[in-house]
Amino acid sequence: MERVYNFAAGPAVLPLEVLTRIQRELLDCGGTGMSVMEMSHRSRKFEEIAAEAEKLLRELLGVPGNYRILFVHGGATMQFSMAPLNLMRRSRKADYVVTGEFAKKAAQEARKFGTVRIAASSEGRNFACIPPLPAFSRDADYVHITANNTIYGTRYASYPTTDAPLAADMSSCILSEVVDVSRFGLIYAGAQKNIGPSGLCLTIIREDLLGFAPASTPVLLDYRTYADNASLYNTPATFAIYAAKLVFEWLKAKGGVAVIERINQEKAKILYDFLDDSSLFKGTADREFRSLMNVTFVLPTEELTARFLSEAEAVGLVNLKGHRAVGGVRASIYNAMPAEGVAALVDFMKHFEIKNDR
Repeated sequence: MERVYNFAAGPAVLPLEVLTRIQRELLDCGGTGMSVMEMSHRSRKFEEIAAEAEKLLRELLGVPGNYRILFVHGGATMQFSMAPLNLMRRSRKADYVVTGEFAKKAAQEARKFGTVRIAASSEGRNFACIPPLPAFSRDADYVHITANNTIYGTRYASYPTTDAPLAADMSSCILSEVVDVSRFGLIYAGAQKNIGPSGLCLTIIREDLLGFAPASTPVLLDYRTYADNASLYNTPATFAIYAAKLVFEWLKAKGGVAVIERINQEKAKILYDFLDDSSLFKGTADREFRSLMNVTFVLPTEELTARFLSEAEAVGLVNLKGHRAVGGVRASIYNAMPAEGVAALVDFMKHFEIKNDR
């Protein structure tokens, strides 16, 4: 079967060059005579893989020397617990900005560990925008945001300036655009969108925020455990780290994050320009806050939506169904989605509109 254009929100499309290399090295990784999936995480070869992954990521994102890069278990959802456990260190208070379902879940989880103030929310607008941000609490231990909202297709046009450390869930936009890491105390991102396979969470934390987890904190929920053991305290997600390294190499060969950001802007423009001119399809996110990664839109009826999704899948445009919480259509166009895939989607939408816009 031919490869399809996979618009899934996650686990998501991976670069074909990376998949091909994984296939080539599956039985013999780096001349070891074994698969990386069979390799001890204590072996010299795997330690080299993990170290190179960290080095590449530090280069791609321009991570300052006073930040630690951690490869953590559990995906981004576990960070909803880890962040408050580790960052609620003085007042045990935090400000959260709620811009979608995952931001909402993060705030709900943090309430188990301290006092959470919802500083701003766009729920009243059906999460179609990033809300105006007020002054944050003076005694907050940190401020938490969700940089890109996968379900609703919104993102921050600019990041807030805060006195307290800024913590950001960047699961669906990491490595898609240039970010000044020094403005954040904590960045975390589930791997399965722009990094690699699921089961891994990339975490970047400023060193002065380590070491504040209560003594009762489970060992694998303490960032210091990962920092003190090069993320090898116990068996990490070895295959996911290996695949992430290959993605980082692919991204570097493309020219780095600044280049991929321009490509992402061009891809998104193709789709948003069509939506803006369409009489059948309607985008759901406010223009100022449109995501480069997740483009959400609707058709006039559920029947027409179902027909669109079915016919799209039949021609190899798959996983376009919107999240179950909102319905509609969602095209996730992460770094690995080629421009040809977006063009193919728009071409199909044009023909669908001609047939059905009566």
